[in-house]
Amino acid sequence: MRKSLKSIFILLFASSFLFLGYQIISRINYKKEVQQNIKIIPEFSYSNVNGENFTNENLRENTSLIFIYFNTDCEYCNEETKMIEENIKRLKDIQIIFISFENINKIKNFAQNHKLDHYDNIHFLHDSKATFASTFDVNSLPCLVLYDKNKKLIEKIKGQTKPEILIKKLKIK
Repeated sequence: MRKSLKSIFILLFASSFLFLGYQIISRINYKKEVQQNIKIIPEFSYSNVNGENFTNENLRENTSLIFIYFNTDCEYCNEETKMIEENIKRLKDIQIIFISFENINKIKNFAQNHKLDHYDNIHFLHDSKATFASTFDVNSLPCLVLYDKNKKLIEKIKGQTKPEILIKKLKIK
């Protein structure tokens, strides 16, 4: 009886170990795949605050780009947006796209409260299917995804970032 319990315990331990190993390897492979897929801006389609479709076709040519994944109730997101608002003249040559899965009215109010709803280079988008986070492997707020003027990934930045750092990374004068 003791021998069979010992065998069952060893079998359960080995099975658990193999399962966890499989999960870890799967997660690593997923992260590598996502990193490969976002080296150049992937195809996307979201709604702007006016309910119009916004896709890759709406991106400016030869312009650096920042995607900002945010939540209107996030204190750090609000601070990040405030810093962008304060440095808007220095960021005028960058296309800035704010993306949230929240309801469109909250996003619209957020844009209006920060006085960023009337700039041509700034867009506020609604991710109704919550696909941005998985497509770009984003799991914190705010999260910034920076692309150069050739639409190639520069870096993903988790958390609040000063405009000076963004400008330096995007090599803007």
